[in-house]
Amino acid sequence: MIGENSHDALRQQQLDRLDGGHFDVFVIGGGINGAVSAAALAASGLSVGLAEQGDFANFTSQESSNLVWGGFKYLQNYELLLVNKLLKSRNQLMKSYPTAIAELPFLATLDRTAPFPSWLAGLGSVGYWILGRLATRPPRYFKPAAINRLEPIVNTAEATAAIEYADGYLKDNDARFVWNFIRSALDNGGTAANYVTVVGANHGAFSAGQDDNTHPDAPGPWRIELRDELTGKLMRASARSIVNGAGPFTDRLNRSMGVTAEHRIVYSKGIHLVVPQLTDSERVLAFFDDTQRLFYVIPMAHRSVIGTTDTRTEDAHEPVTDEDRAFLLSQINARLNLKTPLTTDDIIAERSGVRPLVVPSSGDDKLETDWTALSRKHVIETDRGRSVVSIFGGKLTDCLNVGLEVVEAVTELGLRPADPGNGWYGEPSASERKAFYARAASVGLDRKPEVERADSLAEVLWRRHGAAAFDIVDAIESDPSLAEPVMVESDVLRGEIPLYLEREMVVNLDDLLRRRTKLALIHRNDKLVAEPAIADIDRQLLGV
Repeated sequence: MIGENSHDALRQQQLDRLDGGHFDVFVIGGGINGAVSAAALAASGLSVGLAEQGDFANFTSQESSNLVWGGFKYLQNYELLLVNKLLKSRNQLMKSYPTAIAELPFLATLDRTAPFPSWLAGLGSVGYWILGRLATRPPRYFKPAAINRLEPIVNTAEATAAIEYADGYLKDNDARFVWNFIRSALDNGGTAANYVTVVGANHGAFSAGQDDNTHPDAPGPWRIELRDELTGKLMRASARSIVNGAGPFTDRLNRSMGVTAEHRIVYSKGIHLVVPQLTDSERVLAFFDDTQRLFYVIPMAHRSVIGTTDTRTEDAHEPVTDEDRAFLLSQINARLNLKTPLTTDDIIAERSGVRPLVVPSSGDDKLETDWTALSRKHVIETDRGRSVVSIFGGKLTDCLNVGLEVVEAVTELGLRPADPGNGWYGEPSASERKAFYARAASVGLDRKPEVERADSLAEVLWRRHGAAAFDIVDAIESDPSLAEPVMVESDVLRGEIPLYLEREMVVNLDDLLRRRTKLALIHRNDKLVAEPAIADIDRQLLGV
């Protein structure tokens, strides 16, 4: 049974291991790049530490479109190798996360703003399907009249055709997906803590006798100064190598460590608006906006998400602006048959994040002339002299490749990792899932969820928690009231809350509502703070 006052025990355990710890690899950053690096490295038998200055996935990795895709739009720039690589990774993720990642059809309506004719889009969709190893349903071509029958909400007044193809979609939020890699790192012996800042990192020489898991000529260790942001306590750790997984802040971290790289990061800002459900179909609607960029209407529980934009910015923290809202709302209102046009009053939640795009360290001519054509690829650089691996760019879809490439990179630094295999990612086996569904049915969790897109609450719990969901069933057997949701229009159960608090290093309410769950994305903030159950959770976190 889950303890009542143990919500900070796991984090404290991790802090104790970080303080004075010596690691083969120390990962800085707890977004998707840092999380997959830690998970893959820990599974390869190396000792791994990770520090994240905020909560895990609290920056760019919580602001994505929740799509697991090859990037159909990248075909516009003839990035065939990138699309091929992303589609291969997409297929692997969909196979490894059968309940968490769903195949969804994407209906792309083409009108006057499309940058190419419909026949070329149709040909591209076939090529995309072939590059995807025929792993999804085949594409289809629709004329305007057929679009109206398929999706009456789509305004076809200026449509020439529509292309339907398939890609992957995260049913829960992106930050939840990132957390699962942090949990994998912990389960494989890694150490990780949120709200821990690296305040300094100094490269030195080995102490006598510290030669396990390295070649004799391995570079010297790093001395790392850490600060617990919750208490102000200073800590020290050491490591043979560092992985820079700081996402948008990769360049700044490298400068502080004296690392010179061949690449750097520039920012592309993307926003999403969460609004009431626009269509109940299990489909993503795609359109070209007035700048000829694809944007989407994406399902999220009983809501719809509109986005994304692509705006150059110098500020990694830039929020959603009035101009952003007006642009997206005008674009979607023009392309849907809505009884009442959407206004800012309909916005339930917003997401604003920067994509860290990779460019050469010298020269920026392309940035001025062809901003949206910049590649979404990732680049991994190894500084052997300072024993640092830097991850530039990257996408959630490509995360498995990032993890494996980081394992390869640390080998160049003198470490000797084993092959991590595939045990560092994915859901438990189908037989375990079947056994859980049977147990869950015995306590009434085979019922259809209220707002989540799933066949049963058992499926929802499994995709969120994996084998740990058995603990929820145990708790419900003792107290059937724990099978009730924490609030109306929610499928987060009362019995889940102790599991979140004990196993997931939840420090504050935002960690729980915005990242471990998506409650803050599908409910207005004023509704959440008025809920008695939410107030009770907040008191638990505050220890009152």
